Amino acid sequence: MPDGWQWDPTLFKGSAAHYARGRLPYAPGLPEVLAGALGLDGRGWLLDVGCGPGTVVLPMARFFAEAVGVDPDEDMLAEAERRAGRRGVTHTRWVAARAEDLPAGLGEFRVVVFAQSFHWTDRDRVAAVVRDMLEPGGALVHVSELKDPLPAPPPPPSTAPPYAGIGELVRRYLGPVRRAGQGVLVDGTPGGEELVIARAGFADFTRHVVPGGQVVTRTTDDLVAWTFSRSDSAPHLFGEGVADFERDLRALLERAAPGKHPFAERLPATEIRIWHKPPG
Repeated sequence: MPDGWQWDPTLFKGSAAHYARGRLPYAPGLPEVLAGALGLDGRGWLLDVGCGPGTVVLPMARFFAEAVGVDPDEDMLAEAERRAGRRGVTHTRWVAARAEDLPAGLGEFRVVVFAQSFHWTDRDRVAAVVRDMLEPGGALVHVSELKDPLPAPPPPPSTAPPYAGIGELVRRYLGPVRRAGQGVLVDGTPGGEELVIARAGFADFTRHVVPGGQVVTRTTDDLVAWTFSRSDSAPHLFGEGVADFERDLRALLERAAPGKHPFAERLPATEIRIWHKPPG
């Protein structure tokens, strides 16, 4: 887990309603690239740990006999279940649990996915448990936005979202150190997943990049939702000042793009890292 931080259930409190609208999607083609890399054929089970509102597990479910989403935030699971119903995805289960609660009697899986969630866990412990939950030759998959290099700016005359200004406004309300639930992240979240996962006995590492670069438009409401979808600016952190913060945020966005013209940005590429449990 991040140094000096302890998990608590308010990490994403109030963010579920904003998550699907506010967060950028992964690069188009992610499900197909992952299915091709793993030779998925509709058999076996998928487990998505820290599934949120089903961002990855729902489009991947068609490649498996059953898919299970695990998340400690019950509002996220409720949103995932609603989205599954709208998509007609019926072979999914939603389990309220932390990664540290695994294996939780969930069974054996062909693939276990962490989509920008592994850094919130007790990583050595969780990686070892996941290894035991995988069938021989099964895969642990880490999905994340590729931040280096950053996507190019959107083409003129588009206005890029003022993310730096949003960050300054959040710090003005919540202080200079990044908030996370009831605690703070002095040094941010940890990296180095490769070493942690290798220590747990995984092998046969491969890496795949799904190209991004597509231009997407973003309204003021989208960027308000993005802000409230984040652990460091979840609605509850502002307390009674949440309405004042939203007012100031909307004013900042109006100044950045007067007249309610939409913002635009390019989707980042998506990085897929895969490790396998030895077959024997």
